[in-house]
Amino acid sequence: MGALENRVPPLLVAGLIALLMGFAANWLPRLELVWAGRLATALPVLFLGLAVCVAGVLSFRRARTTVNPLQPQQASSLVEAGIYRYSRNPMYLGFALILAAWALALASPLALLGVLIFVLYMNRFQIAPEERALEALFGEAFDCYRARVRRWL
Repeated sequence: MGALENRVPPLLVAGLIALLMGFAANWLPRLELVWAGRLATALPVLFLGLAVCVAGVLSFRRARTTVNPLQPQQASSLVEAGIYRYSRNPMYLGFALILAAWALALASPLALLGVLIFVLYMNRFQIAPEERALEALFGEAFDCYRARVRRWL
């Protein structure tokens, strides 16, 4: 197990990356996109990201299992209903969409790298350890679910 695996709350990771994106957009050499419709595009992406996050939390609540991403071994059930029919990680997908909306609002192509960094970090340090824990808890049921539903979309 790596030193960062399941150690940093995903919301904190997304927040830190959002700060870095803002820094990159405002303090590094500018590669600004002048685009009048950027906010009109960013807002629906933001609302979609928020809706995906909320749908993930509600599915966990309905299943009466933990939403604590730092303790996946405490899951009491394998959630496959609701938005989890389409994504194994809708809350992280929602965070990625929110970061994409932030990059659009910043009008900085450089800020888009933040979304990529978030996805790579989550795959390695959050999702992989979670999947190991779920496989240990739910065995073949998780293997079937993983074969049926993609990690992100």
